[in-house]
Amino acid sequence: MNPRSLSPAEVCESFLTVGQRKAALPFGKMLVSAILAGAFIALAGVASTWSSMEVANLSLRRLIAGCVFPAGLAMVVLTGTELFTGNCMMSIAWLDRRITLSRMLRNWGVVYLGNFMGAAAVAAMAVWSGVFAGREDFLAATAMGKLLPVEQALLRGVLCNVLVCLGVWMAAAATDAGGKVVSLFFPVAAFIMAGYEHSVANMYYLTAGVLAGADLSLYDICIRNLLPVTIGNIMGGSVILGGGCWYIYRKGIKKNG
Repeated sequence: MNPRSLSPAEVCESFLTVGQRKAALPFGKMLVSAILAGAFIALAGVASTWSSMEVANLSLRRLIAGCVFPAGLAMVVLTGTELFTGNCMMSIAWLDRRITLSRMLRNWGVVYLGNFMGAAAVAAMAVWSGVFAGREDFLAATAMGKLLPVEQALLRGVLCNVLVCLGVWMAAAATDAGGKVVSLFFPVAAFIMAGYEHSVANMYYLTAGVLAGADLSLYDICIRNLLPVTIGNIMGGSVILGGGCWYIYRKGIKKNG
């Protein structure tokens, strides 16, 4: 009988194969897979927004949103699509010299672009189809709230992707679909409840906010939010969690060991 979960060392080793597979994806498949993943995160963003927007108490609003938003990562994990924040864990394969830096950066660049395309497309369809009719003010206010001081956006990005990549790690430990969904639920819910910053989710929130009337420039979107948040996401996912787990479970182990 197969075990119901993998050990941490086995999970870390599995990321070597996963990283190699992701690095070797053809451009077209990588881009389409990333577009779908960005759309899945945005679809969860639409649902979490509507489920919580009428709640006045901020703590309760975040709790409700946090219980809904993990559906996005669940869709990504169970479909095997390409999400930038989760792919930060490719650093494990790079540190183990299974992939090159250029291959990892190629994946990150293509996936980031595809995630933006998918998230923006869902944002446009949601706003233009009238899903938020009469509540565009909430979307605009949410987007404006993303304009944080750079150091805050950076640190919230770090904390966010530690949790998101923990969700990916824990889902990888489970051997069945139900176990994967339950495993990733709590870390993802925690980052939403805490108000941390996720670059792909922000691609949806910022686009939806602009379409709903938020006074945001391209500079505001790209430089004041996405750039520091993305750097923070990379630090949290690839350096802190990916690098830390590689050091614990792989450093000093021969490639055939």
